Amino acid sequence: MQELGQTAKPQPPGQRRTIVGVPVDAVDRRQALCLLAGWLASPDGRLCHVVTVNPEFAMAARDNPYFRDVLWGSALATADGVGIVLAGRILGIPTGGRVTGNDLVEGLAALSDPRPRLFLLGAAPGVADAAAEQLAARFPGVQIAGAYAGSPDATAWPGIAERLAQSRPNVLLVAFGHPKQDLWIAAHRTELEQLGVVVSIGVGGVFDYLSGRVPRAPAVLRRVGLEWLYRLVRQPWRWRRQLALPRFVVLVLHQRLRGSPD
Repeated sequence: MQELGQTAKPQPPGQRRTIVGVPVDAVDRRQALCLLAGWLASPDGRLCHVVTVNPEFAMAARDNPYFRDVLWGSALATADGVGIVLAGRILGIPTGGRVTGNDLVEGLAALSDPRPRLFLLGAAPGVADAAAEQLAARFPGVQIAGAYAGSPDATAWPGIAERLAQSRPNVLLVAFGHPKQDLWIAAHRTELEQLGVVVSIGVGGVFDYLSGRVPRAPAVLRRVGLEWLYRLVRQPWRWRRQLALPRFVVLVLHQRLRGSPD
């Protein structure tokens, strides 16, 4: 992956498809990272907003039309949650397989040509700094432009903007949780473009994993799609978020019966 930008010419995503009203681009991890490398190598002044879609996104988008529009306005929408991948199989819709926020962050950290300048924004105080330290230790040569907890509140923007202006990252990783992180990126698109940000990704709990604050599920559970169960056992407070899953399943089956995009 170190020479990804040199060995693979970026191509636009395949046909964007609809799963329960939200977009999914059929790209695998390598294709997604090729796209990011291409955008960073040849910026055109526009922000490339990347979203990693899971069933909770789909349910939130049904309740929040603006969030739905933000997802559809993204430059790339990967299938993050295993539920999206399984829904694609049920519906006969290619998803490219699971591509998580963690996949994208680690892939960018490993990229050497072009070498991105990463800014980690969000999570609890100190977590972004710890995640940045871990990235620096695991990926020699990675350029960390900065790390800051910040906040999605409007009053926090001047402080965030000042840090971005000083550090000049071209990749902004935002961990404000969904849907706040992607709504925040969309709301500040113009300002971020003016500050030179080329790619921005809402990464959810990735900093918690990278910092070691929250352990990832064992690889065997990730492979069989049971990472959500491991997280629920480790973090029982997440049970409220799992309530979206039954509704998601019903909507997937409804879309299958209709035989058309929902």
